[in-house]
Amino acid sequence: MPDISFFIPAYNCSLTIAESVDSIMATNFTDGDELIIVNDCSTDNTTEVLKKLRQKYPVITVIEHLRNKGGAAARNTAVENAKNELLFCLDSDNVLAPSSIPPLKKYLMEHNADVASFQFQHSFADDKFNPVYIWTLPAGDFNPDDYLVGKNTPGQHGNYLFTRQSWLNAKGYAEGTGALDTWTFGLRQAITGAKMVVLKDTFYYHRLDYANSYWMRDAEANLWSVSVKAAYALLPFFDRIDEQFLNYMLGKGKYIWFYQLKNRPLKLVSEGSKKQFYVNLNKKINAAIYPKPSFLSRAVNKIKRVLKLTK
Repeated sequence: MPDISFFIPAYNCSLTIAESVDSIMATNFTDGDELIIVNDCSTDNTTEVLKKLRQKYPVITVIEHLRNKGGAAARNTAVENAKNELLFCLDSDNVLAPSSIPPLKKYLMEHNADVASFQFQHSFADDKFNPVYIWTLPAGDFNPDDYLVGKNTPGQHGNYLFTRQSWLNAKGYAEGTGALDTWTFGLRQAITGAKMVVLKDTFYYHRLDYANSYWMRDAEANLWSVSVKAAYALLPFFDRIDEQFLNYMLGKGKYIWFYQLKNRPLKLVSEGSKKQFYVNLNKKINAAIYPKPSFLSRAVNKIKRVLKLTK
């Protein structure tokens, strides 16, 4: 069975990251695995906490960003420095259930999948054994079209097992997308054909902290920006998006399309099907930039050439 590179993007998480790390190392980490933590230029005492964790678990690798780059960049830095082909991202305030990773890895391998997710997210405030609510995914083969219609998806929480190849195919996490980093990564995996599975009756603990939530700070505080950031994340895959939907996404629906997916699903086209469209578009642009000379100008130029020859 292949080894796993666990990774944690860390920013101002001094109060929670030790529990996250312990949940990996206690019963989910095996020989050959690694844990990479990327400190995204924290301004609290996260750095000191990470030093103590390194003393407790010398196998941990800590990478320091010299400036704050955001969650997507921290995740990409971790994957770029990972040695294993299987990757698991755990957010710095979340907690794995004991011995939950080995069966998830086995399930991914048995189904020759690119992504394997837990079925449940136990969202808790103070006591992880007393969830405020439980968020659910359908078990078994996950339908990637659920991303297109605004249903629950693994990408909404981003704490799942995936292959390096699926990360490469998706062109990594889309940097500059704020709290949309995991949802857009999952969508990019879906667009590029990643096979996704959900292991029945499994879960992890998802901490609720509305005051310090990345989503609340970034997305809910700037609702207008969410659809814009999601569209930006899809830029490398515009050739896979139906042209009519793309025009809506960049035009009339620029600030709302993300919130309207249930009413107006994202529409994809097959790979290569827009090739002729771009060929025709290139011809139109070429004609606009380099217009054909008028009949009169061609006649004048011809006379000038003839006169030059007769001199």
